[in-house]
Amino acid sequence: MPCDTQELRHVPLFSLLDDDELHVLSQQVELRDFAAKQRIYKAGDPSKSAYVVLSGGVNVSLIDEDGQEVLFSEPHHGDFFGFASMLEGTPHHTTAITTEPTTCLEIDRNDLAALLTSKPQAGLDMLAVLSREIHTAQGVISSRAMRNPNELIDEQETFGERIADHVASFGGSWTFIICFFVLLVSYTMVSNLLKDKTWDPYPYILLNLFLSMLAAIQAPVIMMSQNRQDHKDRVRSELDFEVNRRAEAEIQALSRKLNFLTDKVGDIEDHLRLQSPDKPLS
Repeated sequence: MPCDTQELRHVPLFSLLDDDELHVLSQQVELRDFAAKQRIYKAGDPSKSAYVVLSGGVNVSLIDEDGQEVLFSEPHHGDFFGFASMLEGTPHHTTAITTEPTTCLEIDRNDLAALLTSKPQAGLDMLAVLSREIHTAQGVISSRAMRNPNELIDEQETFGERIADHVASFGGSWTFIICFFVLLVSYTMVSNLLKDKTWDPYPYILLNLFLSMLAAIQAPVIMMSQNRQDHKDRVRSELDFEVNRRAEAEIQALSRKLNFLTDKVGDIEDHLRLQSPDKPLS
């Protein structure tokens, strides 16, 4: 049935239209009434029309890559849903289900063509609505995307922590052991060859001082690197916990759906037994 022009006036998209244009548009669009918990469309359905909520509420959800249902948006009075798919002419990517008795304005491409012909300025309003949907989609994607623990750790890493990691990595390598061994052998051989003219005769007190200073500096640097490794392990464990929690929620949702299907199958069997009490069910 046609829509009242006063209802259209409260929709942000049509706020710039005058009375004559609202009247023309009201004769083109259709009002649709939906009961509570009624599905308006599901993912994969042809997107012939988009909807504007005039009263009531709708939950628009999608299925992410993990197969888990994610709430995409909750349009209320004056909000659009199913708009991008209708413009592209592609199947719906989301599923829309009412949360209460809802009245929606149904709009198709022909209605929009007539609107833009009479009021081109309304196109800017529609672009603003689409931009909000794009921002919402970006928020959903960023919140659901899997985070790389190494990237998170690198973002929080300071210059001093990077130096500590490099020093600890070099100090625990064969390159450091070989170089240090060659240096010690060379130092002692030169000291022995110079005998009384050496700057550090046996028992190499200066060399022991340098080694003590090196150990005093190397120990806290290695401890810093170990603390960094503990932090990395903690970040990885937290991310693993989030993944496990999502997996648990998905398993619980599957269990609820299986229980629901089992109950429905039992109801169908009871109904068939009542219809044909003498015929055994296979």
